[in-house]
Amino acid sequence: MMTHQTAMARETAEAPEAVARLIDREHGRIADLGRRIRELDPPVVATCARGSSDHAAGYLKYALELTTGVPVASIGPSVASVYGAPLRLTGGVLVTISQSGKSPDVVALQAAAKRSGALTVAFVNVEASPVGEAADVTIPLHAGPETSVAATKSFIASVAAAAALTAAITGDAALEAAVRRLPETLAGALKTDWSAADETFRTAGSLFVVGRGPGFPIAQETALKAKETAAIHAEAFSTAEVMHGPLRLVENRFPVLALAPDDRAAEANRDGIGRLIKAGGTVFTATAIDMPGTRLATMPTGHGLTDPISIALSVYRFMERVTRARGLDPDAPLNLAKVTETV
Repeated sequence: MMTHQTAMARETAEAPEAVARLIDREHGRIADLGRRIRELDPPVVATCARGSSDHAAGYLKYALELTTGVPVASIGPSVASVYGAPLRLTGGVLVTISQSGKSPDVVALQAAAKRSGALTVAFVNVEASPVGEAADVTIPLHAGPETSVAATKSFIASVAAAAALTAAITGDAALEAAVRRLPETLAGALKTDWSAADETFRTAGSLFVVGRGPGFPIAQETALKAKETAAIHAEAFSTAEVMHGPLRLVENRFPVLALAPDDRAAEANRDGIGRLIKAGGTVFTATAIDMPGTRLATMPTGHGLTDPISIALSVYRFMERVTRARGLDPDAPLNLAKVTETV
């Protein structure tokens, strides 16, 4: 087991400060963008992203659909970069989320969306990048340099920006207050104890991660981290969708990590987790409320939309530890590089 501090651990610990910088420096710009989108009243919001950033886009999808009713759809970057298909986004909004802001396919899709008449918005960690410089509105994430292959603080900053933008569009004072408290809340999330799951994850060959609503993209991000750092075959499902076929695999103590924020899906999550346990799964539940399974305590944020952000940070800390316990280096995953430039 490695004894030195990894870049993944260090950058995970930097997430609260990154979010504090984002809120402090970009509050005005996010507020202005919220007003602009509210006045535009777009019929649709589209997103453009890859990897962890696409999971942040999935979080934005749920946040906007739950609070505004505006449909949000992810557009595959290859629609523009490989297939050259014309887009029809007049009056709509495209939100591009990227750490580096320079993957050619992401750049191509943003350009195609702008040509089609969409308002283009970029959440980028590198402001001086092709995506950041070409967008109509750019929100720098202020996460600082990120060297670990596994995105951590840039993802947390991305979902925090998505929550802040949602609050600005809707005027939700409770959500805005929860976003402003995030730096303090996230500092608490770094101290949560998930050691009860250490041995199960250290020896796991496969596992499921389940979540509902805005918790589902965090489940996807968790499964990605399990694959890319700990070399565990992990699949993410909504707590509802896992019942449609994947439940067949849950037997003989099959490991499951359930993410259960304190929101309106709590009762549905409770029922779903109960079924996973009944099927024979060894279920660990990341939650701040009463839920079935072995509880992994999380830091409550005071709002159902921001609880998943807190859970995500606890996930990163946990997966870094699990990766080292498996004898692997989370900073040097086999076959992977920090920036993947796809076309």
